[in-house]
Amino acid sequence: MNKYDLRIIYMGTPDFAVESLKELVENDYNVVAVVTMPDKPIGRGYKVQSSAVKVYADSKNIPVLQPQNLKDTSFLDELRSYKADLQIVVAFRMLPQEVWSMPRLGTFNLHASLLPQYRGAAPINWAIINGEIETGVTTFFLQHEIDTGNIILQEKISIAENENAGDIHDKLMFLGAKTVLKTVDLIIENNVNAIPQSGNLVLKSAPKIFKETCQINWNNDVVSIFNFIRGLSPFPGAWFEWILPDNIKSIVKVFDSKVELCQHNHSIGTIVSGNECFKVAVKDGYLKILNLQVPGKKRMSTADFLRGFKHLNECIINI
Repeated sequence: MNKYDLRIIYMGTPDFAVESLKELVENDYNVVAVVTMPDKPIGRGYKVQSSAVKVYADSKNIPVLQPQNLKDTSFLDELRSYKADLQIVVAFRMLPQEVWSMPRLGTFNLHASLLPQYRGAAPINWAIINGEIETGVTTFFLQHEIDTGNIILQEKISIAENENAGDIHDKLMFLGAKTVLKTVDLIIENNVNAIPQSGNLVLKSAPKIFKETCQINWNNDVVSIFNFIRGLSPFPGAWFEWILPDNIKSIVKVFDSKVELCQHNHSIGTIVSGNECFKVAVKDGYLKILNLQVPGKKRMSTADFLRGFKHLNECIINI
């Protein structure tokens, strides 16, 4: 079989998944249909918006399926009608066995970590939060337990000290697309040597991130807080709460910061002001806040923020 005959169904939703689909389409692989999330209203105006994958698929006239329920009989019948040889999943949702077992060559997933580490919904964020110096992508065949299937390929990249989740997201998006193509070629050539994931490691997980997950704990050491901020930047954003001079509590999101290791006599959470930035005292130094967002304003440099905010010395961080 060659790539023109191999019938592929592609499943994905966000921008991260578009690049792999684009690589397949632009290299003439036979993507017969795309499965993505249903359109949904977003924003203040509740304007209905399609997923990034649907937008791209529509631009290439690829049929799009948008099931509410992946076990729905009508969806399964429609999916089966495409007679796919292979299904590829990138940043989609957990599939029932009726779906992932349907193609004769199986279904493989692209995951943005070096499995078995960082199984779960937010592998990029947690790798950076935990201070990892490398990460990567993994392709693996789906089976019952999520992110546990036999590994086909892995590719690694380093994580630089100042890179954030957005930086690594983009690097893995492009690396992942190339890895998807390599994986498809191995399957076409019948040259896959999929290996079980190791069960002898102490595993780090990557659970879904919620708003409360993103609150900065100023009782942590300064490097941990720095990693926490860059692991959540630019989205969803780490945050803390401070009390303004009028005694109103307000949320501050932090997108960029800098570590200052030193000894000091300030209490944890003390704000120390400067001309271009301010810093917050923690147990082993200070964290300089370089880029932030306050309610009702766009993200901005701390220097720009301070030019319009004259009450910093009256604010108190809510620890």
